Amino acid sequence: MNNIFFQKLLRRFRMIGIAEGISFLVLLLIAMPIKYFLKIPEAVKIVGWMHGALFIAYMYLAIVVAITFKKNISWCIKTFLAAFIPMGTFVTGKELKKEEVTLQKS
Repeated sequence: MNNIFFQKLLRRFRMIGIAEGISFLVLLLIAMPIKYFLKIPEAVKIVGWMHGALFIAYMYLAIVVAITFKKNISWCIKTFLAAFIPMGTFVTGKELKKEEVTLQKS
């Protein structure tokens, strides 16, 4: 496999991580208050479903990246935990961007 494949994989994982992080923030900061303060539970149902799909995609790609790049267990744990911390996937994305740039240079 060539560097372009690896770059695309990292970029795809990074983009899913950003989308997952945004959906998590929307769920926590917009949908949940709408549900509890305005008594509109559909907000959480819709945003929660989207966040769940993005979370599954994030975890799937985390496994693919871990296997492809032979990441160690601490990277896997950190990446997994990042999905449960608001803005955690943005930090992971920043690190992935550095790795992606390194691949572009080689």
